[in-house]
Amino acid sequence: MIKQILNRIPSRKTHKRDGGNRNSSSNTTAGSKGNSNSLNPTSGHGQSSKGNDDVGLNRSNSSNPTSGHGQIHYPGSDTGIADKLDNALNTKVNGNKVVSSSTTNEALPRLNDVPNSKKENLFIRKLSMCCVVCDFTDPTKNLKEKEVKTQILVELVDYVPSANGKFSETVMQEVVKMVSANIFRRLTPQPRDNKMLETFDGEEEEHSMDPAWPHLVLVYEFLLRFVHSSGTDAKAAKRYIDHGFIVRLLDLFDSEDPREREFLKFVLHRTYGKFMVHRPFIRKAINNILFRFLFETEKHNGIAELLEILGSIINGFALPLKEEHKLFLVRALIPLHKPKCMPVYHQQISYCITQFVEKDCKLADTVIRGLLKYWPVTNSSKEVMFLSELEEVLESTQPPEFQRCMVPLFRQISHCLSSSHFQVAERAFFLWNNDHIENLIKQNCKVILPIIFPALERNTISHWNQAVRSLTSNVRKIFSDADPELFEECLMKFQEDESKKEETKSKREDVWKRLEEIAEDRSGFGATNQPPMLLLNKVIGG
Repeated sequence: MIKQILNRIPSRKTHKRDGGNRNSSSNTTAGSKGNSNSLNPTSGHGQSSKGNDDVGLNRSNSSNPTSGHGQIHYPGSDTGIADKLDNALNTKVNGNKVVSSSTTNEALPRLNDVPNSKKENLFIRKLSMCCVVCDFTDPTKNLKEKEVKTQILVELVDYVPSANGKFSETVMQEVVKMVSANIFRRLTPQPRDNKMLETFDGEEEEHSMDPAWPHLVLVYEFLLRFVHSSGTDAKAAKRYIDHGFIVRLLDLFDSEDPREREFLKFVLHRTYGKFMVHRPFIRKAINNILFRFLFETEKHNGIAELLEILGSIINGFALPLKEEHKLFLVRALIPLHKPKCMPVYHQQISYCITQFVEKDCKLADTVIRGLLKYWPVTNSSKEVMFLSELEEVLESTQPPEFQRCMVPLFRQISHCLSSSHFQVAERAFFLWNNDHIENLIKQNCKVILPIIFPALERNTISHWNQAVRSLTSNVRKIFSDADPELFEECLMKFQEDESKKEETKSKREDVWKRLEEIAEDRSGFGATNQPPMLLLNKVIGG
């Protein structure tokens, strides 16, 4: 009977009874993986410019993150962990000694339960307690201590938005100290070779999840709310959230845990919005990361998130654009189309590029020529992405800029139209579905049609894919209806060029045939003393 009653007691309460006994913690540990993402801010890539100022954080389950993963580790100490936490919790409250240390509420009063005059000191004490660094490598040790810290973090997260007045500089210093102790750590990314990068799929890859996330997520949410809080004065806080803090924050974007990168994105975006004095430094620091990725490593886990932040920043650029912003476009953004892993962040880079063209239409020529410079030769899936981005850029391109680059542009499009890969050919023909692009083509039909006409005719005659042949017929009809005379001229010229090619091909075959005959004669009747080039000239000359 007693055993049945004990079995009905939730495992979480069992931890409190026995102080984290290994036998009683098995049920809690088993469910830790399923709850590790209980706090999951949602934000689609490419959307940060519209809505990042109203980040919706779902904290419905954050007050009960998974516990039971490992041991609490004090820097410079490997023993006495439980004693130190007990000493911190068994403090005197209003002169009365607290015996039990199983929960935060029993050890220290809640921040909302003490007078305003005592809140700051209590807040600082709880921040100091949260400087404990959690090691989750062993999921069976010190469950009780980790649970205590979790509940303190939950209370701190809830307290920040409701705090009255401005935070003092002492509080800001302790906040930065606590956050730094928890999130700033050495990342150990798993190695990826170039073959893996070439075939990397950000959605299908099994991401490396940080086992310490149940505590990290609360620290990140605390930092996010602290930066956004009206009680955080930017002029005072800039001394503690300084350049060094920002650099270390940016280094964390190389984390392999996508949940951490998502929170970092929100935190950095809030920091950029709040601390105007840091904005040039943040842009420069991001540029340095991109340059190092481009010219040194070509390996970084957070390029997509950094570009998403940049998309929001570019959206807020004032006009006319500064020269430094244009140089950033030419030196960093456009070359980012070259790496093999570009598909991982293509949506974000495309959004940034389009933002520049929408800000200043004169940049369209620079962008289009940059895309042509890095156009893929043997990667068909990447070529489809380039065509999609090209359509977005052309949609914001005005006629003067279009005329500057239309000749090299449609030479490349002509190759795509006749591509043997049907997806590339289809995507190229879909450009004519865009009314703005179709109007630009019609206005410059006399230049464009002679360039792409051979590709259209060859598709009609010999392309293997029925859908591509159908799309080819539709585009031919558009040109035929727009300018019948020009269409007939191009058709006649194409037929003449084809007949010349046939003549050249026939002559080449005759030359090879006569050379073969001469070679047979030489092998049958002995070698001649005439040099090979002289023989060839005789054959060609008849």
